[in-house]
Amino acid sequence: MKPYYNHLGDQMATNFTLKNIPDEVYEKVKERADRNHRSINGEIISILSAATAPHRIPVDVILARARALRERTRGHLTDDFINQAKREGRP
Repeated sequence: MKPYYNHLGDQMATNFTLKNIPDEVYEKVKERADRNHRSINGEIISILSAATAPHRIPVDVILARARALRERTRGHLTDDFINQAKREGRP
């Protein structure tokens, strides 16, 4: 789709119309917009932006998260602890 430009040459936003939105979906978007201090339109733009953004997490970030998790659980997740949790039901 070709972008639109105003009389100053600035690119203008494209309008998008949603129809037949179920009431429960509208209410959830409205609640989410309130929580995030946004208009409903702003919340829908945020949702669409997140849904269409690339979700690739760099490998070094994944490894750093794994190392941090391993460090936080070091000494706590022993075989005895896991076996006891299986016998008693998970906490």
